[in-house]
Amino acid sequence: MAGVARHREFWARFYRNRLALSGLVIVLGLFLVSFLAPWLAPYDPNYIDLGAMLMPPSANHLFGTDPLGRDVFSRILFGAQISLKVGFVSVGLATLIGVWIGALAGYYGGWADNILMRFVDLMLCFPTFFLILAVIAILEPSIWNIMAIIGLTSWMGVARLVRAEFLSLKNREFVQAAQALGAGDARIIFRHLLPNSLAPVMVSATLGVAGAILTESALSFLGLGVQPPTPSWGNILTAGKDNIEIAWWLSLFPGLAILITVMGYNLLGEGIREAIDPRLKE
Repeated sequence: MAGVARHREFWARFYRNRLALSGLVIVLGLFLVSFLAPWLAPYDPNYIDLGAMLMPPSANHLFGTDPLGRDVFSRILFGAQISLKVGFVSVGLATLIGVWIGALAGYYGGWADNILMRFVDLMLCFPTFFLILAVIAILEPSIWNIMAIIGLTSWMGVARLVRAEFLSLKNREFVQAAQALGAGDARIIFRHLLPNSLAPVMVSATLGVAGAILTESALSFLGLGVQPPTPSWGNILTAGKDNIEIAWWLSLFPGLAILITVMGYNLLGEGIREAIDPRLKE
């Protein structure tokens, strides 16, 4: 009953936060657009029409066309699929690694904590984006490599959050009671400690999706991310950069898509954070 009451209190606080609800609407809208992209897009996103190169927005092409005559509106719709895939897979990988390392460091402490946290500190010393650039330059640029590299270079914050939660919880009465009843380490970690440590991880993961989408867009903009002809908001922006003086729509519309998406995830993450602990709003 106490758990049900906490969930009701969480949702009551969340629903009172209009900015959080706005973020939720944006995120759900992005999911819907991504799922319905094959039906919403008026054209094949990779269809080349050399007779319609760099056409401005019109009734036939709502967001104009790119230098190869491809419909920008259709490419932005399909680019939403890439952004969601990169965001969720990379953040999922980062969360999995961070939870494991943070749980082991926080629960066992001592030499395990020292070794794991020094490794975390070492990873934090490297500028993440430049580390990703270096690895991508060595490997073949592909969506799977990008998702793996973003995930493998962004787990450190989750590890520190989980470690702090474990250090706070492992001496509580319910953990001591489980130990007295003969529960093993695995049961204590997965049954008692981890479920009570996931609230800040949820917030971190939600905000991390926005960061992953930005990173993928930046890599694609630099030509090291999703490779043409696969549509991505970043590589649409690259075409906009090359034609900024004559095709403003190639920069405006994908830029707005990135802005709205990242803003939606940030608002949702902040709303979850404040609903979990309203004192953080003060």
